Amino acid sequence: MTADVDPAKVGPTLHTKDHRSMTVIAPLTIPVLDTPRLTLRGHRREDFDAVAAMWADMEVARHISGKPSTREESWARLLRYGGLWNFLGYGYWVVEEKASGDFVGEVGLANFQRETEPPLGDYPEAGWVLSPKAHGKGYATEAVKAVLAWSDRALKTPVVCIVAPENPASIRIAEKCGFREVARGTYKTWPTLFYRREVPAR
Repeated sequence: MTADVDPAKVGPTLHTKDHRSMTVIAPLTIPVLDTPRLTLRGHRREDFDAVAAMWADMEVARHISGKPSTREESWARLLRYGGLWNFLGYGYWVVEEKASGDFVGEVGLANFQRETEPPLGDYPEAGWVLSPKAHGKGYATEAVKAVLAWSDRALKTPVVCIVAPENPASIRIAEKCGFREVARGTYKTWPTLFYRREVPAR
């Protein structure tokens, strides 16, 4: 199969081969999800500055890594987002505020092969992070519910998540989105709450 692709414009990808048996990059379509106030879309290269600025904020990193990310670390994170969709068929979305068009965060599903105790299993893991300017508006709950509705249709599998015990805001989001605590354990020696959400019965 042949494909004519501008390498400067590609997003997350699938690999095909042309008649010369050279690898060609063909765009992978990431679904766009709409909520009343938000648009969830795939990451683009031009999102990098917004991603790096958000992850450099200690308020964002406090309950996740405990330290702000460097631009190098945020670039690796952006590349990883594309890899999730390519290898797993699910991944992370950019969260945009419809009223302003602003980048306000990221939300999605992943399987990071985390070494947790107890193990997470081979389930999609939900995650969410919003810029401080978007906190307190209910955006995270709105976005996570949209992702889970997509997962129920597309993946039809339970979803898990982990939350730091000292992060009551994320605990409330998880519970509002149908997650229930199933264990308490550790991730990288950090005390961690483990949650699971079943696919709703139809």
